[in-house]
Amino acid sequence: MLQFYYNPLSPLSRRVWIALLEKEIPFTPIIVNLKEGEQFKRDFLAINPFHHVPVIVDDGLRVLESLAILDYLECKCPRNQLLPKDPYQLAKVKMAQMVANNELSALVIPLISETAESPKLKRAKRKITRILNFLAELLADDAYFGGESLSLGDIVLGNAVILVGKLGYDLNQIEQIEKWRDR
Repeated sequence: MLQFYYNPLSPLSRRVWIALLEKEIPFTPIIVNLKEGEQFKRDFLAINPFHHVPVIVDDGLRVLESLAILDYLECKCPRNQLLPKDPYQLAKVKMAQMVANNELSALVIPLISETAESPKLKRAKRKITRILNFLAELLADDAYFGGESLSLGDIVLGNAVILVGKLGYDLNQIEQIEKWRDR
């Protein structure tokens, strides 16, 4: 059975967990206790020399990095597809994933570490607004980034957007993103 090494506080782990559940893939969950430094212990380093979660091990294949894991799961288990076949919709899904990883995730740190008056926090919030406006435009009239059904783009981006909201960014200011988040 597929083994899933994760930590429940990791947004990257949550991406994979959601995909496993959506695709109805049976798995053995293995919590890596990051507070106790289990990610630096010899047994885990043999699985991931970069000492982070998530990781899956499936039939002897070890897959690191959440986006690689998601693509692997999609190819291995075609039921409950999370990637659209239409090239236009697929491009939107991939853009949503990459914007979440490359643009939005980096802005979590100022939301956590800066004070309300900090220029860094104000810049981060302006950039988040620009990102969410772009995503609203990308979403257009679709219910999800892959069209009318949940996709890997929604899973990856959803984790990042919800985290940004929990850290104090007002997600209600962009109606399309608010509606998408609620779905």
